[in-house]
Amino acid sequence: MSTERIDGKVYTEMVRNGASILGSYRSVVNELNVFPVPDGDTGDNMYMTINSGAEMLKDRPAELDRASDLAARGMLFGARGNSGVILSRIFYGIAKGFEGMESTDVYGFARALERGVTEAYGAVAEPVEGTILTVYREAVRYAADRLNGASTVESFTDDFASEMHRSLEHTPELLAVLKEAGVVDSGGAGLVYIVEGMRESLAGFIATAEALTPDTGRKTPDLSAFTENDVLTSGYCTEFLLRLQRCKNGDPEEFDPSGFIEWVKKHGSSVVAFRDGSVLKIHVHTMRPGDILNEAQKYGEFLTLKIENMTLQENSSTVANRFEIPKLKYRKRYGTVAVASGAGITETFRELGCDAVVEGGQSMNPSVEDLVRAIGSAAAETVFVFPNNGNVILTAGQAAALCPDTRVITVRTHSAGEGYAAMSVFDADEKDPDKILRDLEEAAASVVTGNVSAAVRDSEFDGIRVRKGQYLGFTRDRILTACDRRADAVTELACELDAGKYGILMLIRGAGVPEEEGGELARELQARFPDTELIPIDGGQPVYDYMLVLE
Repeated sequence: MSTERIDGKVYTEMVRNGASILGSYRSVVNELNVFPVPDGDTGDNMYMTINSGAEMLKDRPAELDRASDLAARGMLFGARGNSGVILSRIFYGIAKGFEGMESTDVYGFARALERGVTEAYGAVAEPVEGTILTVYREAVRYAADRLNGASTVESFTDDFASEMHRSLEHTPELLAVLKEAGVVDSGGAGLVYIVEGMRESLAGFIATAEALTPDTGRKTPDLSAFTENDVLTSGYCTEFLLRLQRCKNGDPEEFDPSGFIEWVKKHGSSVVAFRDGSVLKIHVHTMRPGDILNEAQKYGEFLTLKIENMTLQENSSTVANRFEIPKLKYRKRYGTVAVASGAGITETFRELGCDAVVEGGQSMNPSVEDLVRAIGSAAAETVFVFPNNGNVILTAGQAAALCPDTRVITVRTHSAGEGYAAMSVFDADEKDPDKILRDLEEAAASVVTGNVSAAVRDSEFDGIRVRKGQYLGFTRDRILTACDRRADAVTELACELDAGKYGILMLIRGAGVPEEEGGELARELQARFPDTELIPIDGGQPVYDYMLVLE
């Protein structure tokens, strides 16, 4: 079997099969974590990102440019975590390389992949070699250099995949942290599975569709929350992607959507609207979704459409990524959005005055679309976003680019502790947003955060031998202690961080940790560090049994 040209249908199968294969192996990718603690989420993030693109291709468009554009846009909105954002930029670049093509030969395919290299590196302020970037770049260049008159799409993809494997195996030689942990780069591994799936689709081996089921954390809604005796009061959460049509508007690039958006605002609330090329993204709460949809079809046709009874949302604790969206009729000067996980931590940020708190963090990164919605719900001219996790900072930056009518400022907070310290000094009366940012960054930099979690494998890191089941005390990328007892790990970590020299120690207890244990630890730490004010918090966060925040 030989493929001379790639069209929309071929490309669709490649993307969908790549998503399916990664879906089958995402737990393997998750486990390729530098730290031996259960916070690996690269596989989940990359799967949910590419699956967002695969879901856009259900109709299997015939034209290559249309198929690649739909896939790229789906990934753009669904991107999660650093690896997910980079993956979305790779496919965005590929789509740019396919612009204007109904189909292409192997040389056009190679040029499009090279455009993906440029876009991926451009998405990262300080690219690091030994990561997904290296694996993709080296594989593209190797396969392109081997092209000749006898090359087919299959032979090119074989070269591409084989070099990806070689490059992936070499990543520990480029990044010492990988070599010390004894793993290859997880993002690169995720991309290898995707490319293997794409290669298998060319050979006619199509994976089962089970992995293409959206994995958003949503459960079956509680239908008993709205019965035949109820009266609708909350309305419908209505979201759609609308492709502007030339037959209805003329040139989509010249179409001004402001009139339609203003009409939507008069017929609903909590409106979030933005445009990306010829696609309009609309989110609105309305009592009459049919009116909104009929008006929208005057301008284009739907790419995706979702309507949910908000009574079911409000009565379900299992719906992922819920936001309390204030029904504001105006845009205030400043707004704030924080990412947090755990009921206690989430409530703490709300008490600090955050306009929206997005559910997410380690092992459950929010998507670009989640952050875009939250930014819109803040209803402000300038919105400060606190990612509170290093793996969410790139996602926040991509979300900011999709909010052209709002100045979005990402405060580069790497933990809930840094976000808490920054939010504590937020001054909404200050007129200069750049001055606010400097104050927030200074406050965040003054905080030290430590975490305690159980090891999931034997390992050696920073000269410390770790056994599976031991409790690790660590801060960012440094393991400081390993203990058989959880309480010992907390107290040793506090000593290693020199807690006595700080004014405040917040002891944040995670989900599943008994309240009695937390109380006893708080008393012990207060006795050990009498001059430091100890603040116990029932955070309820996953992954980390305890978080220590020192300021």
